Amino acid sequence: MISEVVSHLDPRTLIQAGGLVGVTLIVFAETGLFVGFFFPGDSLLFTAGFFASQHLLDIRLLLLCLFIASVIGNMVGYAFGKRVGPKLFSREDSLFFHKNHLEKTRVFFEKHGNKAIFFARFFPIMRTFTPIFAGIARMNYRSFVLYTLLGGFVWTWGLTLLGYVLGNVIPDIDRYLLPIIAGIVAISLLPGIIHILRGKATS
Repeated sequence: MISEVVSHLDPRTLIQAGGLVGVTLIVFAETGLFVGFFFPGDSLLFTAGFFASQHLLDIRLLLLCLFIASVIGNMVGYAFGKRVGPKLFSREDSLFFHKNHLEKTRVFFEKHGNKAIFFARFFPIMRTFTPIFAGIARMNYRSFVLYTLLGGFVWTWGLTLLGYVLGNVIPDIDRYLLPIIAGIVAISLLPGIIHILRGKATS
């Protein structure tokens, strides 16, 4: 069962099945929808760039669509957070919910929101939930939009063009595609693992 799910989430399978429209929708879902955190964003962008180098996708259209999807996704996430935020602040404390956590979130985005929005692009799961928390915290919208544009551009164009360039300069790179994708996934997960290990070491 698990192997079937993993195979369906394989970047090559997703791109082959959905094409440009599918890739664009996945990037939107991962950056804008609460349930999109499980999509393979980094490896998907790289693989899409590789497919473009093999003339299976139009690189110019691909870059444009991915950038727009990443920006709109963040906007949707922010709007959702802004909408549910007041309801959360009006709730009473419970076993799983404390208002002081929301206040800490608000203070965090006042101080570090710009960096959070930009760098969250490069971390799985964080790129899904950070825009939502920014909306809950009512982060300054102009700053949110600016760093959404910057982060979205660097993330989508950087990884996609990396796949495109390597696909053009390395002969038979498709032989090494799986190890490369595995490496990208490992690198994207590494900061989170380091953070967890440091937390355990200091506790």
